[in-house]
Amino acid sequence: MKTLLKVFFAFSILFSTFLSAQTITKSTFLVKGECGMCKDRIETTAKKNGAASASWNADTQKLDLEFDANKVSADEILKKIAEAGHDNERFSTTESVYENLPACCHYDRSPSFLKANVTEQPQKKDHEFFVRGNCSSCKARIEKAAKDAGANSANWDVETQKVTLDFNPTKTSAEKILKKIADVGHDNEKYKASDDVYKNLPGCCLYDRNLPFGVKGELAHSDEEPTPKNDSPSKADHVGKTLEEIRLVKLKEATALSKKEAGLTYNIGSKELLKAACCNLSESFETNATVDVSFSNAVTGTKQLKMLGLDQKYTALTKELFPEIRGLASAYGLNFIPGRWISGIQLTKGGSTVTNGYESITGQINTEFLKYKNENESSINLFADLNLRTEANITSTQKLSEKWNQSILLHGNGTFGEADYNDDGFLDQPKGNQLNAAYLLNFDDLNESGFGSHFGINFLKDERIAGQKGFDKKLPQSAQSLYGVGIDISRIQLWNKTGYIFKGKPYQSIGWMNQFTHHEQDSFFGFRNYDGKQNTFYSNLIFEGIFGNTNHKYKTGASFLYDDFNENYLIQNYKRTETVPGIFFEYTLTGEKYTLVAGARTDFHNLAGTQFTPKINFKYDFTPKTILRLSAGRGFRTANIFAENQQYFASNRQIEILGNGGKIYDLKPEIAWNYGISLQQEFQLFQRKSTVVADFFRTDFQNQVLTDLDASPQKMLFYNLDGKSAANSFQTQWDFSPAKNFDVRLAYKYYDVQADYLSGRKEVPFMAKNRGFANFSYSTHKNDKGGFWSFDTTLNLVGKQRIPNTKSNPAEFQLPEYSNSYATLNAQIAKDFNKNIRVYLGGENLTSYTQTNPILDAKNPFGNYFDGGMVYAPIMPANVYIGIDLKF
Repeated sequence: MKTLLKVFFAFSILFSTFLSAQTITKSTFLVKGECGMCKDRIETTAKKNGAASASWNADTQKLDLEFDANKVSADEILKKIAEAGHDNERFSTTESVYENLPACCHYDRSPSFLKANVTEQPQKKDHEFFVRGNCSSCKARIEKAAKDAGANSANWDVETQKVTLDFNPTKTSAEKILKKIADVGHDNEKYKASDDVYKNLPGCCLYDRNLPFGVKGELAHSDEEPTPKNDSPSKADHVGKTLEEIRLVKLKEATALSKKEAGLTYNIGSKELLKAACCNLSESFETNATVDVSFSNAVTGTKQLKMLGLDQKYTALTKELFPEIRGLASAYGLNFIPGRWISGIQLTKGGSTVTNGYESITGQINTEFLKYKNENESSINLFADLNLRTEANITSTQKLSEKWNQSILLHGNGTFGEADYNDDGFLDQPKGNQLNAAYLLNFDDLNESGFGSHFGINFLKDERIAGQKGFDKKLPQSAQSLYGVGIDISRIQLWNKTGYIFKGKPYQSIGWMNQFTHHEQDSFFGFRNYDGKQNTFYSNLIFEGIFGNTNHKYKTGASFLYDDFNENYLIQNYKRTETVPGIFFEYTLTGEKYTLVAGARTDFHNLAGTQFTPKINFKYDFTPKTILRLSAGRGFRTANIFAENQQYFASNRQIEILGNGGKIYDLKPEIAWNYGISLQQEFQLFQRKSTVVADFFRTDFQNQVLTDLDASPQKMLFYNLDGKSAANSFQTQWDFSPAKNFDVRLAYKYYDVQADYLSGRKEVPFMAKNRGFANFSYSTHKNDKGGFWSFDTTLNLVGKQRIPNTKSNPAEFQLPEYSNSYATLNAQIAKDFNKNIRVYLGGENLTSYTQTNPILDAKNPFGNYFDGGMVYAPIMPANVYIGIDLKF
């Protein structure tokens, strides 16, 4: 009998436990915090107030709760957590409680997902629940799942990310309905979809799983490190990729390295661009360690980018994914894109996609213009520095109707000062002005008819004068003894991108891109004249679909490039027309831990012959925080030897072309292979995210057009490579935050770039083997009006560089074989008074390091030894600037 009673008693306990377990609810909520102390506070508060278990993660900002729904509600627990100082998706803490938290616990409150204050009930009606999604396909799937689970009706809204349910509680429950919605792939406030189900959603439905509940992603597919907002017609990932290969989502970081991309791609947003003056594209990389910005001429003051140890001509520089800085625009094109027009930059190192053409060898830098976001926005920017360089920018993005919006972009700049800090008689920077205007018109009806389109027009007029102080541009060079340089450029562009999503097949789309460019340059460098005209038409048709499911995607299409060049150098005329039809195919395979992107294109060049361009990118996630990438690819291009080497025109060097029967300047096209490997590692440091990236890239030229400055100080030779030419690039970069709102970026770069010249194998000149980089950024907490201070400083360490041979010159006009190492320091302080007013003060080259005698024989510019192209360091000392941004 006693045994029977014991069994009955034990069974009763087990049965009671079983019954009580049926009321345990498991839910996940977003709770803001920062460190280990936050974790203890959040979890302890939850348990003290009825949670059976609580686990909070600082990386995801998610709190996993288990509680007895018969005894306590999620709202009661979350309210107590808010009272303890932690904002969450249901309640907000008070300002006084937040301020009394330890300094290490001060999380960012600005991108709020909050629905109510701590003293209020959540701003949600009965039977309303947060469900993540993107598009009309999501809406149909969510509402169908709800009805299948017993709901009488269901209405999901993409803007609020809420589903409103009507159901009979005697027949079903909110939990059952939300569980069914999660089962079909949509995370909600109660349940999370499985990774397998989520990944098999169509591309347009891949919502951002990291955004807080109730926050709408700005476009369909979001990376774990989202990219800047780009083109408004692209409301779905497939169309975004078809039209422009760009995902438009909420930007989280100033510069984000995408963990989803197979290639090594950095997404640079507006926050990063505001860290420095960024008057134009050439100045947009001052806080970026990947791109090197260098002066290339002591007379014209032009800047050039270098990546992976090679000149910018080997990097595809695009705007809105159209070919941009190439051909006759090579020398000065970086000045044609105002910094305040830029909404984001995508920088890819090494192999890029074949859908964008064949000219990318070391990578691609794509610039996106400002577009309408969620509300009308206009701004004015005014800038001036101590050297009387001034500029003004006016931008306006406006919604015209439900489906149409526009962007108006205006820019003007002028340089009026005659700076000559080294007293050599030459201006340290050219005088002149630029007028630049663009108009963008966007049509978005992708969710209904499936169509979206983007139109753009850009007009530019740029006039510059340089040379000796006192030179009069109104008089011909022959009528005066002073040496002068005049550069007049006019440019107009028209472009369109149109896309269509196939009905019922959101993973299938087609996009067509077209652009026409007319570019004219009239210039003289003393008695050396150079002028040219270029007409370019570019067209690219891309079709995107899947094989079976979205783990197997493909893109295929055809492109056409037409280049008409007419150049005059001295008394010689060079004309050529390049027509290049091409076809391409790219396949993307996505696995649980890997992504493979393999593509190839064939281009039928009328002058360079048929060219085959394969590219491959592979990413493997050892863990979510340890990522390996491999890449390999081929590229080819036709050299524009005059336009790309204008930095040497202000000299006495005579040009000689040692032709070999090619059809472009009697030279053959350039061909190169690029190989890369990188390792990305994330870890926690100071209770915050820290990232280290190490990469190595090698570029091997099968054919290269060499610019030989070593044969003679009085000559510049062009010829095709006969031997080997290779560039090895190693970079390691460490990003971390030692304190709240304090970001540090450290980098080291090593370059080994050599080529076989006629005189033997040599290091490529003006390329430092060793470079160091450090950037420090700090901002204060925002006040009630959204105001805050921000501080930024960047230190660049540049090692010695080889200088072309000048030993045959007289001793006073000889340069050493290697330059000295040097350091530059840039810094900026900005004050945001509120969301609409920002003032900034900055300094460039605050170390005031300048190159000694950057111009050889400056006193005799018409003599045999004059040379303004031997530049390896800054020409101007420390400079201070001030600016103001107004939004309305």
